[in-house]
Amino acid sequence: MRRRIGAIVGLVLAGLVMAGATAWGALVLYYLGAGSAGVRTAAAWSFAAVGLAALIALFVRRTRRLAGVGFAMALVPVLVVWGGATPSNDRDWQPEVAVLPYATLDGDRVTVHNIRNFDYRTETDFTPAYYDRSFDLRRLDRVDLVASYWMGPAIAHLFVTFGFGDDHLAISIEVRKDRTRPYATLPGLFRQYELVYVVADERDAIRVRTNYRKDPPEDVYLFRVIAPIENGRRVFLDYMREINELREHPRFYNTLTTNCTTLILTHAAVNPGHLPYSWKVLLSGYAPEYAYERGRLDRSLPFEELKRRSHINAAARAADQAPDFSRRIRAGFP
Repeated sequence: MRRRIGAIVGLVLAGLVMAGATAWGALVLYYLGAGSAGVRTAAAWSFAAVGLAALIALFVRRTRRLAGVGFAMALVPVLVVWGGATPSNDRDWQPEVAVLPYATLDGDRVTVHNIRNFDYRTETDFTPAYYDRSFDLRRLDRVDLVASYWMGPAIAHLFVTFGFGDDHLAISIEVRKDRTRPYATLPGLFRQYELVYVVADERDAIRVRTNYRKDPPEDVYLFRVIAPIENGRRVFLDYMREINELREHPRFYNTLTTNCTTLILTHAAVNPGHLPYSWKVLLSGYAPEYAYERGRLDRSLPFEELKRRSHINAAARAADQAPDFSRRIRAGFP
């Protein structure tokens, strides 16, 4: 009886794996296959039909082995298509992600090139502008976490800013969108978009979200990270390393595994005692609360009160283009 139950459980698990692989493979062929949309759709449905037939055959004793072998053979070209997709830095990029940043290091001095500082009239009407600036690592004295919400409490875009006295540098990990493909969540799982690190002046990276995005509007929160400043320096240098690496070797963005939140955690892993992964990282809107629970944000206040005080939309609108924008959005900060 125990053996029979074990066999049934094994079959069910194998069936679930085969069903998942069928769905994944069909979508790979649809999004990454060669040819027109019609050809790719036909390939996806054909693979789904093969997977369904194999799934049915899996539960028939005399065809079970044939089902496994046949499905494995059908999966080979899917894996070839998946492995053949290569990221690129040469596309017709949307202007806000068209210019890649990079850094040059000389001891404690880090010069960051192509810092974005657009002059916005609306979210989509702006004058592109960039500048270079050198930062002394010995002057890095704060790291802040920015969370921007636009569709409820569970989803947010997170990025970090590094403070060097009165100078602040924002680094936002984003989808590098070209002009032909708007972002969508499902294609983001199937190597449709490249990854970009937007290195920007806070008057750009924060102000575009607080002052100009209207459809939908965004609520932006700025939290000070509580950690030894040596940790912040290591994280900053790791960001610079990855920024330079992406300039030479592009990578794909992935909605689930390689995104704005998971990569912040990846960079933080250069430090001892870094935060482990959690479902609150995958549901990015809860990531600030997770950081608070783990002692990485100010715990002298209840989290809801800290979050209320960390809301910066009003201060950012009032500061607008002021040269001391970064100081003004932090005035009276917890």
